[in-house]
Amino acid sequence: MNLKSIAWDLETYSSVDLAKCGVYRYCESEDFEILLAAYSIDGGAVQVTDLACGEKLPEEILDALEDETVEKWSYNSQFERICLSRFLGYPAGNYLAPASWRCSMVWASTLGLPRSLESVGAVLGLEKQKLTEGKDLIRYFCVPCRPTKANGGRMRNLPEHAPEKWERFKAYNLRDVETEMQIQERLSRFPVPASIWEEYHLDQEINDRGIGVDMELVRQAIAVDARSRERLTAAMRELTELENPNSVQQMKQWLADHGLETDTLGKKAVAELVKTAMEPLREVLSLRQQLAKSSVKKYTAMENAVCADSRAHGMFQFYGANRTGRFSGRLIQLQNLYKNTMPDLAQARALVRSGNYEALSMLYEDIPDTLSQLIRTAFVPQDGRKLIVADFSAIEARVLAWLAGEKWVLEVFEKGGDIYCETAARMFHCRVEKHGENAELRQKGKQATLSCGYGGSVGALKAMGALEAGMTEEELQPLVDSWREANPNIVRFWWDVDRAVKDCIRQRVPTETHGLRFDYRSAMLFITLPSGRKLAYVKPRIGENQFGGESVTYMGVSGTKKWERLESYGPKFVENIVQGTARDILCYAMQTLKNCSIVAHVHDEIIIEADRRMSVEAVCEQMGRTPPWAKGLKLRADGYECEFYQKD
Repeated sequence: MNLKSIAWDLETYSSVDLAKCGVYRYCESEDFEILLAAYSIDGGAVQVTDLACGEKLPEEILDALEDETVEKWSYNSQFERICLSRFLGYPAGNYLAPASWRCSMVWASTLGLPRSLESVGAVLGLEKQKLTEGKDLIRYFCVPCRPTKANGGRMRNLPEHAPEKWERFKAYNLRDVETEMQIQERLSRFPVPASIWEEYHLDQEINDRGIGVDMELVRQAIAVDARSRERLTAAMRELTELENPNSVQQMKQWLADHGLETDTLGKKAVAELVKTAMEPLREVLSLRQQLAKSSVKKYTAMENAVCADSRAHGMFQFYGANRTGRFSGRLIQLQNLYKNTMPDLAQARALVRSGNYEALSMLYEDIPDTLSQLIRTAFVPQDGRKLIVADFSAIEARVLAWLAGEKWVLEVFEKGGDIYCETAARMFHCRVEKHGENAELRQKGKQATLSCGYGGSVGALKAMGALEAGMTEEELQPLVDSWREANPNIVRFWWDVDRAVKDCIRQRVPTETHGLRFDYRSAMLFITLPSGRKLAYVKPRIGENQFGGESVTYMGVSGTKKWERLESYGPKFVENIVQGTARDILCYAMQTLKNCSIVAHVHDEIIIEADRRMSVEAVCEQMGRTPPWAKGLKLRADGYECEFYQKD
């Protein structure tokens, strides 16, 4: 049989929690098995193999799994690929090569559609949509069940325990493949470019490779955290005489009884109250601050996700942010790790790793904070290698200035200057040096640069911590005005994009500005980035904003995970364009460094598990090369090497 493509969907069982542990760890469970395998050959009728009841997959299908000339399709194909690797008997840490795999979920994401199969089917109005009873069937057959008298004390439901349900489960399995095939058919007018599939395959290789985790440090950190929480809670109980000092309600009442009224005990509110509270309230609030730190959650996530090879796999979601195409984090979530600022990081790490709680208590006043700062250091190289960490310097500021044609900003970067000092100098019309003349203005230049680039005003400055940095409410609006006056081309860029988008939607004709192209096709707005990759917005239209002005709306996944109409305007589109372009630059760098054993990436940073002979300079030089489609953009990468992951 000469196969060209196979569409797959699997139903599986494992006692490991898939959501907490990820598919790599899930498949390592001794009781993992594939229950049902539905597949379609070259778009033909879907067939279901009932593996749980003794049926076997045909040999030609099994052979095709390792044949790289046969395309394998699935919705979230990483799951099928890793499960089938285990089914074929691949040893731990080895998986089917991703090069011949394609993912319908990625395809949907490139077009701004939801990520779940059920939601995509609903949005596209498919004739054959995912069966809604699937969740109940999965809960019944795919995870352990609670032993009861009624079920004879069993820990698992098998096909013979509910034959009718099992037949419905087979129908559900078959329907999933039909739905996936219909999605592909519906999206066929907008094929995924080969370059994006290459990026996806590299992403899968990085997920397969995983990153080493120091499990001794993780276990000891969890134990130290337990002792610390016990001590802090006891101290709180002694001071307050409350039955449960961790209760928000009880604590608010206790504070009120002692003359301190507060509506909230959120982290920011407590941090402000500590500054002015008198004893013993100050000490109680300080203890609450320490208890509120969720440092141990990351260590627990590591414990859940790490596989038999002491590596965490599957931590990156390709096209996780479908408005920009950026990656998102999974499981341990490297994208939001606590920063480390301790000068004696190695010493603190050694004490935690050895479980020396007494020494930690003597040397470090705030143990939860110490554990939080050590989270990064749990990621380690293996086999005598080292970590090289390299990241782009001010990538979004560079891309924004390059696209907008803000020449003075580009010249600052070209000369290796400090963009925050130069921004402050332009805003306040004076000389600003980092550790010299008017140095205090640099922080204002930094705040404005980080807050105002995408149309941000006073609210954005506050969100970035301007007030905490010592600025007053009165000076925020003048700061915004000064930044905009200093960056007229960026401001013009916002409104040129705003106009181009609206003209494109209103007139249904292609428009262009600043090297960007805007197209309206099949009820979709496409923005073509300098790389050639397209950002997609579903069913755009011209609407009215909350102030009565004209705005653009489109269908998308909101912050509440709902598929609904969202509002946008020039500066927001510019944010998507800049972040999408920064993402393309990162992917270009990852492609040039793909033979260097990349184990992780965070925002605009790449982490390599390197041979001892590899130099930081060589990595940074390679990473800092400008892609051929970004002529005139000056990039710079800075890096360092370390024996455990950290912020330099």
